[in-house]
Amino acid sequence: MFQDNPLLAQLKQQIKENIPKKEGTIKATDKGFGFLEVDSKTSFFIPPPYMKKCLHGDKVVALIRTENGKEVAEPDELVEQSLTRFIGRVKMFKGRLNVCPDHPQLKKNSLKAKAKKGLNPETLSEGDWVVAKLIRHPLSGDNSFFAEISEKITDADDKIAPWWVTLAQNDLPNSEPEGIDSWEIKDDAELERLDMTHVPFVTIDGESTKDMDDALYAKRTDSGDFELTIAIADPTAYICPDDNMDKVARERGFTIYLPGRNIPMLPRELADELCSLIEGEIRPAICCSVTISKEGVIGDDIRFFAANIRSHARLAYDHVSDWLENGSSEQWQPEDDIQQVVRDLYDFSLARSGWREKHAVVFPDRPDYRFELSEDNDVIAIHADMRRSANKLVEEAMITANICAGQVLQASFDTGVFNVHSGFKPDRVKDVVELVNPENNHPFTEESIATLDGFSSLRRWLSTLDTSYLDNLIRKCQAYSEISNKPDAHYAMGLPVYATWTSPIRKYGDMINHRMLKAHIMGKDPVQVPDDSIGEELAIHRKHHKIAERNVGDWLYARTLANEPEKETRYQGEIFDINRAGMRIRLLENGASAFIPSPLIVDNKQRIECNSDTGTVSIDKEQVYKLGDTLEVVLADVNMENRSLVAKPTQVFAEPNAVETADVSE
Repeated sequence: MFQDNPLLAQLKQQIKENIPKKEGTIKATDKGFGFLEVDSKTSFFIPPPYMKKCLHGDKVVALIRTENGKEVAEPDELVEQSLTRFIGRVKMFKGRLNVCPDHPQLKKNSLKAKAKKGLNPETLSEGDWVVAKLIRHPLSGDNSFFAEISEKITDADDKIAPWWVTLAQNDLPNSEPEGIDSWEIKDDAELERLDMTHVPFVTIDGESTKDMDDALYAKRTDSGDFELTIAIADPTAYICPDDNMDKVARERGFTIYLPGRNIPMLPRELADELCSLIEGEIRPAICCSVTISKEGVIGDDIRFFAANIRSHARLAYDHVSDWLENGSSEQWQPEDDIQQVVRDLYDFSLARSGWREKHAVVFPDRPDYRFELSEDNDVIAIHADMRRSANKLVEEAMITANICAGQVLQASFDTGVFNVHSGFKPDRVKDVVELVNPENNHPFTEESIATLDGFSSLRRWLSTLDTSYLDNLIRKCQAYSEISNKPDAHYAMGLPVYATWTSPIRKYGDMINHRMLKAHIMGKDPVQVPDDSIGEELAIHRKHHKIAERNVGDWLYARTLANEPEKETRYQGEIFDINRAGMRIRLLENGASAFIPSPLIVDNKQRIECNSDTGTVSIDKEQVYKLGDTLEVVLADVNMENRSLVAKPTQVFAEPNAVETADVSE
């Protein structure tokens, strides 16, 4: 009788218009209820029945009602849905197709679904990984949620799922680009290449590396200075800016490096063969030569040129490091001329790193954690590889080469692809000065640390402290590094200009810089000039690649450490983040990150304060942990669904009364 009654509908609308409304973001819980987060200080409870109309992360307008004397929010209008394209797992409910989003706050949301036209639903089974899209939302006028599955990623029990799922999640390619039938060098008519095949260049890489893109040569002069030449593989000899392969490289941005495997930016026949500086093979290269003084100062005689070069020795990091550090290597016995080149390169690197320690910024040594996988994609071991002498040798050569490129591109064109870093966030400069000066009485000012020299001086001073606490706290005040088509300083490295060109096989920005350096060599206008959008494009690629690398790592850590809680294995963990809910640590033995919630530090929430501003954890108003501290922990839980680790300290903080009672009994 009252159905479709226009008067009743009008009355309901008038009542609704008089109800207060708030806009905010939905925060779901695993207990069915949720909250409308209006701002950092205001939130409203959402009862379970109302949560059925929204998903975690939705931005909505909600009606604020009073029910049982308590204000509650009823989501009413959808401003922005959190879920559009997503990764999920197939769930069959009473024989009907559903999909559960692969997200910690959405895993319990089983959404009705259909297969996209062209995808056979018979190929989908319980637990399979799929790509889906939310096409209906209750707050958009529909009665329920509904999703469309567009692609099957892999089977439920596929051991390689961490890689395929993560790549799909970040919309990244899962294979190398297709090559062409034949590759030809296209720039010989314009670019004169010097014959440098007689120069004893060496490559130093990992033992399994195939895409060797840099070869080095150094000779110490009678005065003690160093004549350094860096040769870099030249894929732009084969690829022009208007080629389809260049468009593919730009769309990819970088080679994707994931634990246990990589997906190259360029076809492997180019990256691993034609352009790779393979021992004994003649290869086109762009070279930079420069004199480095015995004090490590880069000379004014920077020279870029094109050449054909030939690597005289393919060397491995560990073998060279063994030889440099121990005077011998069981697996590498260098010939006399190669031995001298390596020795001169090493002495150059010591001079250069010494200069940077005094005048620029040097990053602290930290291990690189590496997964060793079986052929069946199981984790055999996790290695903590320290940067040894050979790694540092190559690093100093690459940094020197990129400084030279930055100077030349700035002087010749005032454009290129530059790595820039602006130092501290403008609104945090005052905080940094307050952190440093009151306790340490050091003469840093807001004006000084806003300059490159002042920032570098502060970072060098921080590296001399006995604890990394202040360094960790101040790093939160730093800006993020950026990629720009305009030259500017790189504060984090303490350098006035920096432009990478040493990995054109792996980085599209380096390909652009190669073309610009060729224009500089020939004295012509560049055939490709980076526009304002290139920095943003490359930054987005880099962000997704880092997320993918971290996500695969989290998955493998969860797999590998799944049984450790019951074993009560003890680890050393370093605190790298503190928030009001607890603290995050990195396990020094294997590099895994774990969260320690405050209830696992002490079970009385009135006793504990986790302060993100000061980077400290206090119990009974006494500081017990701070950023940079190491502590012994055991894993309390490994959540395979969320691929997350929860840890707890082995040190127990007893109630004050219990301590006093114990003292009396003694």
